[in-house]
Amino acid sequence: MTNSLGDMQKSRAIIIFGANPAVNHPVGFQHILKAKERNNAQLIVIDPRFTKTAAKADLYAQIRPGTDIPFMYGMLNIIFANGWEDKEYTDARVFGMDKIREEAKKWTPELVADVTGVPAEKLIQITNIYAKNRPGSLIWAMGLTQHSIGTSNTRMAPILQLALGNMGKAGGGTNILRGHDNVQGATDMGCLSDSLPGYYGLAAGSWKYFARMWGVEYDYLVKQFKAPEWMEKNGFSLSRWWAGVQNVKSDEKIENAGTPLKAVIVMGCGITSIAQQAKVKEGLDNLDLLVLADPFVNEAAILTDKKDNVFLLPSATQFENSGYTVATNRSAQWRYKVIEPMYESKSDHDVMFALAKHLGFYEQYTKALTMQINPKTGALEPVPGKTTFQWPEDATDEIARTIRTIGLMGWTADRIKKHTDNWHMFDEVTGAGQGPMKGEYYGLPWPCWTKTHGGSPNLYDTSISVKEGGMGFRNNFGLDKDGVNLLAEKGSFPKGSKLEEGYAEVTKENVEKLIGRTLTEEEKTACGANWKVCTTGKLVELVLEAGLSPYGNAKARAVVWNFPDQIPMHREPLHSPRQDLVAKYPTFADKANHFRVMTKFASIQGAKDYSKEFPINMITARLVTMNGAGIENRASKYIAALTPEMFCNVHPDLAHKHGIKNGDMMWVHSPEGTKIKVKAKYSLSVLPDMVFMPFHFAGYFQGTDRTGNFPEGTKPYASGESVNTVTNYGYDIITQIPETKGGLCRIEKA
Repeated sequence: MTNSLGDMQKSRAIIIFGANPAVNHPVGFQHILKAKERNNAQLIVIDPRFTKTAAKADLYAQIRPGTDIPFMYGMLNIIFANGWEDKEYTDARVFGMDKIREEAKKWTPELVADVTGVPAEKLIQITNIYAKNRPGSLIWAMGLTQHSIGTSNTRMAPILQLALGNMGKAGGGTNILRGHDNVQGATDMGCLSDSLPGYYGLAAGSWKYFARMWGVEYDYLVKQFKAPEWMEKNGFSLSRWWAGVQNVKSDEKIENAGTPLKAVIVMGCGITSIAQQAKVKEGLDNLDLLVLADPFVNEAAILTDKKDNVFLLPSATQFENSGYTVATNRSAQWRYKVIEPMYESKSDHDVMFALAKHLGFYEQYTKALTMQINPKTGALEPVPGKTTFQWPEDATDEIARTIRTIGLMGWTADRIKKHTDNWHMFDEVTGAGQGPMKGEYYGLPWPCWTKTHGGSPNLYDTSISVKEGGMGFRNNFGLDKDGVNLLAEKGSFPKGSKLEEGYAEVTKENVEKLIGRTLTEEEKTACGANWKVCTTGKLVELVLEAGLSPYGNAKARAVVWNFPDQIPMHREPLHSPRQDLVAKYPTFADKANHFRVMTKFASIQGAKDYSKEFPINMITARLVTMNGAGIENRASKYIAALTPEMFCNVHPDLAHKHGIKNGDMMWVHSPEGTKIKVKAKYSLSVLPDMVFMPFHFAGYFQGTDRTGNFPEGTKPYASGESVNTVTNYGYDIITQIPETKGGLCRIEKA
């Protein structure tokens, strides 16, 4: 999220793709309603389903799933044709917009109407209003990301904002709504298999940096891998871990050093929220060891037929823990412990400490918690007289001194606590502090460059100084591409900058040139190789004094030359209802060793015309009463009563064709050969060629009641089929996120 929920109150137009904040983010949605009330902001919703957010919209377009890129190119076609783009902005701050312009010419309103199902007149009306009401905020969620072209979708949205000059502006930006209270924090801390904490890559240099910051030898880390080269390879992804398990039937080649997965530990992850539940079950059944740590019974234990070596560890709840969480707008908030862990439950860190002790690396795991950085040399040294650590404060401070890539250097435990304790001293719109918190933004949204920096409320804002949270776009991919400048043009710079043109990210070699003076010997000694590994923070300190950003000041990339599609391109879903469009907009070639498993694209899409047997679009989403896999919500008598059973929203006309009455049980079948039995619920929110189902249920599997597997006294008040039993095969070409928001099915009366 580049801006914040409160900042949307400054928007004159808000456009939402594939998100339903009225239901999924009801507190945050109040800011959008305030924008409408106070600022006469125009609310535009693009979604396959008429949602409760769409009910509050000034304009709504009911789009075919998986066609967001054509819709946005259609908007750009109209914007460029009418000269509504911010050409001064794009010339100075964007690389490759000419390529976007060429592609946009192809996407006339009439072509967009054919591909997306949105009438040309509606597209023109939406574009007219959004382009003429700036600044505009663009919002998305999983409806945009969970596709085989999800990465392209999430590139296309910022490109639209760049064309209009809406990036780096109060009331503008691209604002991604995260699903849980610490999803942003989890990704920041390296809970993905393709990066280290702070999005440091898996290269040897990153590992050596972390070895230094963790106080362990690099060779020690190397020895934990089968061979050094495996340190730099992506691991299995959450969506496809099951493919690596021994004896799982698949024709997709695995590359895991010749070793299958034999044990899985699940901590706080609702397993039924993962696609391909039949394969997930097969993976669970074939493990040697399954450990599930959760406040409630993780329904992986209910799904599997495995009876031996399945362990349920009772984890403490958020009320029994303390530490900070990171909100969707990149800001931190301290969570104070309310009560001590009850009964036999333990905090997650205690579980991990116990495991580390058992496996013999507890000393290395906790070593840095009793250490500090020498401010002159940057070396990690023991704190004199400190033999024990305080959790989670010392862990928080360790993160602050280590994670520099996204600017967490100012996130000390004491500072985050002070913000939480004084939350009433911050403005709800700007996040700016008053009184004792003046000069800081609530939660110190990253990048927060130093222990005195106030945080960055809106990313890429050049209207304020770097010290106040301003910055240009990050320089991360060289100085030029094919002879074209990648740095910001002269005259585009953050307020108060010593340099009034673009510049590279700061290193020890270029810092003197950037700041315009010679360093003292003491300063040179304190400088690391570059700002991301400069443990003293000296390089950051020096450039901030000059009004510069450690990131550099570059152009945003509309063209990404190291991706399969250098500019976002429409590609039909793997299971498309439009075979005629598959020929025009085919998917990618199958990809070998994609997170250690061969992943199919063209071979799936080209196998047959799935729409003949499965003619109905299927979409999934969240419910306001539940989150994630829903086990904690369905275990509450009162919440479960609001949604007591799994259901399928079906248009009355479609239901009538199949002899299905409102309230009947019905089967939903997928091209994967799987099926689920759910209750029909008539709804005009979906088109006659579409069904909708929530993804918070489990306990039943393809019509079979498995709730008898719950340990005594733990059965939830509501159970049902997981929609992910019938979500279609399909994964993003870059991230491998599953394609659960675009797929096909057929239905019949049960």
